[in-house]
Amino acid sequence: MPVIKASSLRDLKNRVNIHDVVVRVVALKKAGGNRFKGLCPFHAEKTPSFNVSTDKGFFKCFGCGKAGDVINFVMETEGLQFTEAVEAIAQRFAVTLEYEEGSGGPTKETRSLRQEIFDIHDLAADYYRQLFLAPTPHGEFIRNYWTQNRKFTPELADEFKIGFAPPEDSGLAAALLKRKFTEDALRQCGLFFTRDGAVLTLGALRPRFRGRLMIPIRDHQGRVVAFTARQLELTPADDPAREAKYVNSPETPIFTKSNLLFNLDRARSHAGDGHPFVLVEGQLDALRCWSVGLKTAIAPQGTSITEGQLLLLRRYHPQVECFFDSDSAGQKAALRFLPMALKAGLEVRFLMLAGAEKLDPDLLFLERGLPAYEEVKKNSLSAMQFACRSVLPDAATASAEQKSRAATSLYEIIVQTDSDVTRMSFLHEISLNLRVPPGALERDLRAFMARQSGGRFTPPNPAAAPVTDPTVASGAKSTEAHLLFLCLHHEMLLLALSHQLPHEWIDTSHTAGRLLDRILAEAAHNGWAGGDQLEQLLETEEEKSLVASLLFEVAGDDDLAKMANEGLRSLQRRFLVPRQRQIELEIASKGTNGDADLLSLLKQRNEITRQLQNPPKLSLDS
Repeated sequence: MPVIKASSLRDLKNRVNIHDVVVRVVALKKAGGNRFKGLCPFHAEKTPSFNVSTDKGFFKCFGCGKAGDVINFVMETEGLQFTEAVEAIAQRFAVTLEYEEGSGGPTKETRSLRQEIFDIHDLAADYYRQLFLAPTPHGEFIRNYWTQNRKFTPELADEFKIGFAPPEDSGLAAALLKRKFTEDALRQCGLFFTRDGAVLTLGALRPRFRGRLMIPIRDHQGRVVAFTARQLELTPADDPAREAKYVNSPETPIFTKSNLLFNLDRARSHAGDGHPFVLVEGQLDALRCWSVGLKTAIAPQGTSITEGQLLLLRRYHPQVECFFDSDSAGQKAALRFLPMALKAGLEVRFLMLAGAEKLDPDLLFLERGLPAYEEVKKNSLSAMQFACRSVLPDAATASAEQKSRAATSLYEIIVQTDSDVTRMSFLHEISLNLRVPPGALERDLRAFMARQSGGRFTPPNPAAAPVTDPTVASGAKSTEAHLLFLCLHHEMLLLALSHQLPHEWIDTSHTAGRLLDRILAEAAHNGWAGGDQLEQLLETEEEKSLVASLLFEVAGDDDLAKMANEGLRSLQRRFLVPRQRQIELEIASKGTNGDADLLSLLKQRNEITRQLQNPPKLSLDS
């Protein structure tokens, strides 16, 4: 395995701002000074507890406890090993890495399968794109299809790298074989049909996509991970999926369709206050929205939205407008989407067009452009208005039994939110729409939730509660943790303590004590080089979490030397007082005999008494 030079790692961390890496995954907002906050990418949450400190180069989630530096973040979010994560960051920010001599540097053999498949998809996207632009009959056909049939511009095709897979061609397979990708990567990339056990020759790699328009699918970090292929007249008759209008890549080590939303990599930078995400059904709907200037449009991969996709969406912005086709299938999909959206903590509205019998976002924006968005926005429905209309279209003529059944269907939806305020607001809307007294709805809802309590409705997991005391997260609230905090924030105190705090006074049975002991020993014997040295001393995830917590604590204006001296005295007393008591017991057991042992014990007691009366004092005077 190649070894990256320590100097190269330091250079990378100095040149790459952790904010610029994290913001590709988490929507961050300023939280004072050099701190930012956002929704944690490692666990589902509705209130931001994920913190980033740009001056210290650390992240910390006070909800789940995950913490670390920029490299740890990439390792965790992208599933990479240490060297792979460093190389990914370096490539992304154009930082040149240096490797230890004889360690080999990066090779095809040492790259991860995931990274190989990413590289294969980049090459495939370029390959399909060149065929779209090629001065050939097929190239002319696909460009005409794009501009004449679909009414999109060449500029949009260039922006999204729209491509073309020819009906019969082995060029992509040949290019990948020439690059010597591993057999595992070629079999698992999803671009080919292969037979188990067959030698991967050019003929054994049969293209999955033939005679189709190719739409690259990118993850939320902008990397090509899959393709959606649109059927054309050129799609060959022997294509196994010839009758399917759209064919998606199969799931691979880098592509899980239930955790990905088309165009989120671009839309997330445009979403914000007054600019909610607009959820449409298909990729071409999202492309149409983008082409007219509606930059927050996104689409699921396939027909069904998933909880994973909505949790991903919630990281960036909590407001979503659902704009599905107005046909029966589209409305059913919208109704399935609603309870999941509420469970994920999203605020939802449904875009509608007054008097429209059929509403197709692609056609609507093609015909009317961006002004159509303001029109459908004016006629939008709240979550409960849409749900009430869906389950009971004509409440005015409905019977009591029909209203009761409708209310039960709506309870199934509103119990997904964990906010009592939101629930009561929903009940008020249901009361108005179904024409049922709110008191009756509230009583029925309580009864409904009581019946459901033994099923899928479970109380919140206390383990997910935010950790407010960083030393509790380490397993011990200790004097060592307070001294560690002072050391991390004040180098002069660290150096002073390294010379005056004896090793035996430190309780190393818990994380804070072990880490304090290790840092002080390093400073005493090797000097102190700052943050880079600290990172090298952290051995476990628990230690990284504790250090991140303490780094995010704000140092007050107290007398730092006084605080350190109080901690030093506390450790001294904890260590010496039990020894003093033990010596006094031994003295009492010996009576008044003046033997040598008794004299030794008396000297020891006197020395301990002297030390306790004259505790060590630190000074920060330079």
